[in-house]
Amino acid sequence: MAMKFSEFDHTPFYCEENVYLLCKKLCGSGTADADGSDLFVVFISNEKKQIPLWNQKASKRVDGIILWDYHVICIQRKNDGAFPCLVWDLDSSLPFPSPLTPYLSETIRPSFQLFSEFHRYFRIVHAPIFLRYFASDRRHMKDSVGKWVAEPPKYEPIVAEDNTVHNLSEYIEMRSADVATDVGVDLINAVFTEKLGVVIGEKQLEEFFSQVS
Repeated sequence: MAMKFSEFDHTPFYCEENVYLLCKKLCGSGTADADGSDLFVVFISNEKKQIPLWNQKASKRVDGIILWDYHVICIQRKNDGAFPCLVWDLDSSLPFPSPLTPYLSETIRPSFQLFSEFHRYFRIVHAPIFLRYFASDRRHMKDSVGKWVAEPPKYEPIVAEDNTVHNLSEYIEMRSADVATDVGVDLINAVFTEKLGVVIGEKQLEEFFSQVS
């Protein structure tokens, strides 16, 4: 049985930390593999740090569209059942979790014609690697005089296994030159070995998860 939204920690505007804790909870509850091997953390951003996503709770509009600088979700690749891929997005108003195909059509809306500066890139990081190496001291959430832009979580900041205190910027930095267009064996293998995973475009996302196992 799927876990409910209320069972997860959620601090508005700290999606990367929310997903970090979500992965740990999915692993600990038996909803995912104990080592997180069936989970993938997906950072969504672009060069301009302007990505339109629909059906987001933080939106003030009926269609739920919002322009994030970046967003983070978790995709679970299941090898059984009617829906082989599930999206865990704590900021979405869609069903939680959502099957990948309807999630993409309702959140990314690939048929919607966007100017090139709004094209979205996806950095896919294997959860076991992400949980070891990700770190954030929340510096990106402070203004020029050191005040919080949004209230931080109550728990301590996340420190990586190698004692790195902040590397969020490395995950959300994406350039068009980084985007792989060919979803082949090399790209699939890279996601299981590279600390920062792989970057693909929205047209390759479903193809990637249909091939990864």
